[in-house]
Amino acid sequence: MSGALRFVRRNPTIAVGALMLLAVALAAVFAPLIAGDPLLLVPIDRLLPPSAAHLLGTDHLGRDVFARAVYGARISLIVGLSVAVVSIAIGLAIGLAAGYWRRFDAVVMRFMDGLMAIPSILLAIALVSLNRASVGIVIVAITIPEVPRIVRLVRSVVLTVREMPYIEAAVSGGSPARKIILRHILPSTIAPLIVQGTYITASAILVEAGLSFLGAGVPPEIPTWGNMIAGSRLYVGRAPWTIFAPGVLLALVILAVNLLGDGLRDRLDVRLARRM
Repeated sequence: MSGALRFVRRNPTIAVGALMLLAVALAAVFAPLIAGDPLLLVPIDRLLPPSAAHLLGTDHLGRDVFARAVYGARISLIVGLSVAVVSIAIGLAIGLAAGYWRRFDAVVMRFMDGLMAIPSILLAIALVSLNRASVGIVIVAITIPEVPRIVRLVRSVVLTVREMPYIEAAVSGGSPARKIILRHILPSTIAPLIVQGTYITASAILVEAGLSFLGAGVPPEIPTWGNMIAGSRLYVGRAPWTIFAPGVLLALVILAVNLLGDGLRDRLDVRLARRM
């Protein structure tokens, strides 16, 4: 217990961000136990203000806003974490190869530059127009522009590390390239990737909300924060609680992820840690 308190005092930013994210994640996991049916339509109860029966009121179709907001956290967290994991996995493999083998680097980085020019929102709209809207399409559309950023980050780390004396000694000693990359270079990329992963998660959650608001995200019947804001924007003057709940939750989750990322950056960056 004392160790946990000591960690919180030394890393308040990380602790606050992690606790906020943990609370949202637990609410999303146990949504069937703490929230009602997010798809239940009760037209006679449309646009009711917050009360004991409906903690955050109801929307224009009589659906419980609290239930939809809690279930909407599932989509946001799934999209954010999936985009971060997939983009890091793909970008790490390509970045390691591009940074270590110079001939491979020239071709790959020009291709990555082309991918970075594709806006994720326009890509998602194009994919949805060709396929049926789904969570998978949204994840793919957001992941594609994020991969080049990971590749550039990993490549920069590899280019710096490969000039170190111990890498040159390993090469002179005849160590195979696979062993050098996995044992000596890969560990140096973990810290920056962890920090970058938090920012990718926050960006993916925001992009997913924007796509859902535009109608190019997940299907309308699936509750998401973007869908809720889009569907209630015409009733904001009469029933502001229909937009207040998803908007506040979206802002809190982004704030929590950014706090976690800032705290991890301060702790994992040796120079910043020494100054602090």
